Amino acid sequence: MSENFDDTDRLLLRALQADASESLEALAARASISVNTCWRRVKRLEESGLLMRRVALVDPEKAGLGQTVFVAIRTRDHSAGWLEKFAKAVRAIPEVVEFYRMAGDVDYLLKVQVASVRDYDRVYRQLITRIDLADVSATFAMECIKNTTELPL
Repeated sequence: MSENFDDTDRLLLRALQADASESLEALAARASISVNTCWRRVKRLEESGLLMRRVALVDPEKAGLGQTVFVAIRTRDHSAGWLEKFAKAVRAIPEVVEFYRMAGDVDYLLKVQVASVRDYDRVYRQLITRIDLADVSATFAMECIKNTTELPL
């Protein structure tokens, strides 16, 4: 995609990252291109996988899920089978909103969005009953200073 990715595509992607509900007409005007050209470009960005999906972002605080927890996990087992089982277990927990395999001292990092510490404890118990883990350490965010889904294009 990078060879066909130009400044107009970047402009369209930046605009869609900021507000995916913007009309094709408004996007086309912003990019100084016709509506048909805009539609074709957005369609090409979607088909290439660069534009993965368009979503609505929900305010966690207003949704009653204002507690963000970062969970560092260490494991004794690094086999492909264990990872498959672990990934399946984590994906089944809706409160886990991000899930990363890490390099370094921590094997996996989860971002969990819950209502309270008590609610996190419920998620923790679900996790440890589904899979054997060597160590689980939670860090509770006190304040979100920056949170964006917009990539710097």
